Amino acid sequence: MELDILHFLQNLHNNILDCVMMFITSLGNGGLLWIFISIMLISIPTIGKENTEQKRRRKKYGILLLISLAVTAILGNLIIKNIIQRSRPFQVDASVIPLIYPREYSFPSGHTSSSFAAATILFLYNSKIGGAAFFIAGLIAFSRMYFFVHFPTDIFGGIVLGVFCSVFVWYGQKKYFG
Repeated sequence: MELDILHFLQNLHNNILDCVMMFITSLGNGGLLWIFISIMLISIPTIGKENTEQKRRRKKYGILLLISLAVTAILGNLIIKNIIQRSRPFQVDASVIPLIYPREYSFPSGHTSSSFAAATILFLYNSKIGGAAFFIAGLIAFSRMYFFVHFPTDIFGGIVLGVFCSVFVWYGQKKYFG
């Protein structure tokens, strides 16, 4: 069934969409987009008419974003992927030649888990910013299936892991730091 979904997505390919999806998937490479956003939240001196409390809150969420990304990467990329050791779709079905060739295991999707971890923290910080981040995270997740490098369950696992890690970090800081 999962391969059927991925094969269906292969029908969407064309030169323009391939370029758009390549850009979208690259936003999730190494979590760099989300790391950049967290650094901006932490380092920008003042945004608009921001008061001291708003500035402190913004910086706190930038730090929480970095911590969430780190926890998600450790759990997902270093622990779960190496325990599960799931092959990627293009390794299971060689009839599709992917445009990108990730080398690590498939489950869970690291692009997806980091994107949803970031989007969750950003949503807790500001629902409008978080809503946009969830949209981008969804596009990044979709691009991984589009490129035949993740199964739908890899994406689902990445979403669950990312959201769980961010909620865990958020509640942890709330409990210990108020």
